[in-house]
Amino acid sequence: MFSIEAKTKPSVFESLFILIIVISIISISIGKFGATPHIPILLSIILLIFYGLLKRVPFKVLEESMRSGAISGIGAIYIFLLIGILISSWILSGTIPTLIYIGLSLVSASFFYAIVFIITAIIGTAIGSSLTTVATIGVAFVSIAGAIDASLVLTAGAIVSGAFFGDKMSPLSDTTNLAASIVNIDLFEHIKNMSWTTIPAFFISGVLYATLSPSVEGVDNTTIVFYKASLQDANFVHWYAIVPLLALIVCTFKKVPAFLTLIVSSLVALFLSIFHTSLSVSDYCAILFSGYVSETGVEVIDSLLTRGGISSMFFTIMLVVLSLSMGGLLFALGIIQTLLNKIENLLKSVGALITGTAFTAIGINIVVGEQYLSILLTGEAFKKQYRELGLHPKNLSRVMEDAGTVVNPLVPWSVCGLFIASMLNVSVIDYLPYAFFCLLSPVLTIIFGWLNLTISKNETN
Repeated sequence: MFSIEAKTKPSVFESLFILIIVISIISISIGKFGATPHIPILLSIILLIFYGLLKRVPFKVLEESMRSGAISGIGAIYIFLLIGILISSWILSGTIPTLIYIGLSLVSASFFYAIVFIITAIIGTAIGSSLTTVATIGVAFVSIAGAIDASLVLTAGAIVSGAFFGDKMSPLSDTTNLAASIVNIDLFEHIKNMSWTTIPAFFISGVLYATLSPSVEGVDNTTIVFYKASLQDANFVHWYAIVPLLALIVCTFKKVPAFLTLIVSSLVALFLSIFHTSLSVSDYCAILFSGYVSETGVEVIDSLLTRGGISSMFFTIMLVVLSLSMGGLLFALGIIQTLLNKIENLLKSVGALITGTAFTAIGINIVVGEQYLSILLTGEAFKKQYRELGLHPKNLSRVMEDAGTVVNPLVPWSVCGLFIASMLNVSVIDYLPYAFFCLLSPVLTIIFGWLNLTISKNETN
């Protein structure tokens, strides 16, 4: 993404020292002080600017590198805005509520942990947010697990696995869109390519959860029945609500660009909402900008359905702009190039490159504790190496998600780890061994790399 020429040639020690300071600022601010990532990233940008000035790099050059980095993410920003609109329109049409209803209908079956995993995967994919899934239906499942005397740590592991499957594979997910945009490939091409490693991880996880499930024939369905009834009473569930999802799937198979696919699906959803709502034009405009506000009176349902809108994407958009600006400075100051040149000789094979990419994404998650940065920094650092080996960029975006997105909840001091532990009242260390999907994803992507399985070559080479 960056075509930024290095203006200085720092030593390896100097580059490593600067990078460690930047990582320390971000990780300490997030982990110890609970700061949002934006503030420490902005502080890091200021530090890099002063470092550049000390290296006698003109401020205009530094400013241009920040601008070039930020501009490289403009495509992602437009996609994020459309996702905000899509989420609102899918709630209005009943698409997301209907998918949640379908998921809840499955909980009456046996194999409790497997069912929890599958339902959270469905809901996570439907709403595109792992943390929202955990904080709502995940909390409900922990309560059900307590009522039937099931293992809370296994239940938490199944919830986290399912939620992050959805976060990884949903076209509504900001991390999924971010990974695709960083390497400049179509969103749905990225999702399709991820399925080669994600689907095996999903099935293996499902089998493990089914095998470990207790023999529970009579799950107390009172809470689930109540949630389903609340969705129906609020006039959210309709047979035709699935049409916007079908439109999205059809456009995907027709290889329609993600930008146009999101627009088409949103328009279909808004049209269908007319059949069961009586909103004015001004109401639609307000919901598409600020998001839908659910007022069923049921906390779990309202938490799931109060979301969407363009404004809900501002947090992610600003994070993308700041992170890419910082990346632009790191490249302009030659820090990234110096460090990569040092290990370049170790990354001459496909397997070695994918392994190095995966461990970099995992390392950033462990040190910084932020999944957005693990995707952004890993993507920018390794694009050149993938291009030189003749590999399609979608290989890089897949590894970024396999070892970046799903690893964050396994780090106790990470943003996701801290949030999940507080919501489920189960520590990260306790549920970590049972978050099978999150553990399998990086392992499979490394194995596929060494075996050269489903590795796509760049057609231009």
